Amino acid sequence: MVGVVLLAALAVTAALSLSLGAADLSPHAAALSVLSRVPGLGGLEPGLSSAQQTIVFELRLPRLALALLVGGALAIAGVVMQAFFQNPMAAPSIIGVSAGASLGATVAVVSGVSIGVAGLGAVPPAAFVGALLATGIVYVLSRRGGGTPVGVLLLTGIAMGSLLSAAAALVLVTGQDPTRRDLDQVVYWMLGSVAGRTWGHVLLLLLYAGVAGALTMLFARELNVLSLGDDTAHYLGLNVEQVRLTVLALASLLTAAAVAVSGVIGFVGLIVPHLMRIVAGPDHRVLIPAAGVAGGVLLAMADVLARLIAAPAEVPVGIITSLLGAPFFLYLLHRRREYGM
Repeated sequence: MVGVVLLAALAVTAALSLSLGAADLSPHAAALSVLSRVPGLGGLEPGLSSAQQTIVFELRLPRLALALLVGGALAIAGVVMQAFFQNPMAAPSIIGVSAGASLGATVAVVSGVSIGVAGLGAVPPAAFVGALLATGIVYVLSRRGGGTPVGVLLLTGIAMGSLLSAAAALVLVTGQDPTRRDLDQVVYWMLGSVAGRTWGHVLLLLLYAGVAGALTMLFARELNVLSLGDDTAHYLGLNVEQVRLTVLALASLLTAAAVAVSGVIGFVGLIVPHLMRIVAGPDHRVLIPAAGVAGGVLLAMADVLARLIAAPAEVPVGIITSLLGAPFFLYLLHRRREYGM
């Protein structure tokens, strides 16, 4: 039942994303336009002009695909982090991944580096490298006697995130010949957006998120055991430290890849895993794919709102997710206090 609802929501969201924007199109025509490119269905006539076809295939379809991938990657990373920390309020950025990506992106923008990967520019690879380096540093600094205590990792991640955010601001302010354009570009990236992205961004994220997501599914049973607590996991024969390291690396890779192409988008990895755990249950064999689809739907729908809320201007989608996520986070805090947690 949950799967049917999620697939229906995905279909509705896709239709809205392809049809709404500065140039409104009929959802039926937009859907036919996409289906007309499917082998065997080429006889369909969507009735769209060549300009409208360009809007669908070169602007809105890659934007929709990227929103689905970014939202899914962040949601799956959130599922892993909440199991890792055994806390429903954990999020993918909790160990400094987003802050590291922000520093990498800021350095790339201020330095004016023009070399990129697959024609995508320097910001995505710089953000990706910064995110992974931040995760590695946090992990190394958190090691204690051959193990990685969760509390130490959490506090180290918070401290490192603050340090890297400050470093990014310092680079932006003191960079060589800073311009207003640099500031605008960095600030807009930090607010998060899937606008103006290309199929190259989609393919890049699909490569990393697809592999990391599939590997995460292979650890669904281990995540179930890990959620029971370290003592129980040890008793059941789980190599807790090895599993923690592996799933932490996978969650960091998912987050780093998503943030690298979309900028910093908050709260998706907090809201979706928590809600899907209520709806689909705690079994990670079901929870991971359900959260992946729901995360994509949430971000794609937020992107639709970002286009419409201040039309003809667009609001960065990270603002929309923060407006949705911050009240939800406060609600979680209230509920945990109410039950003495």
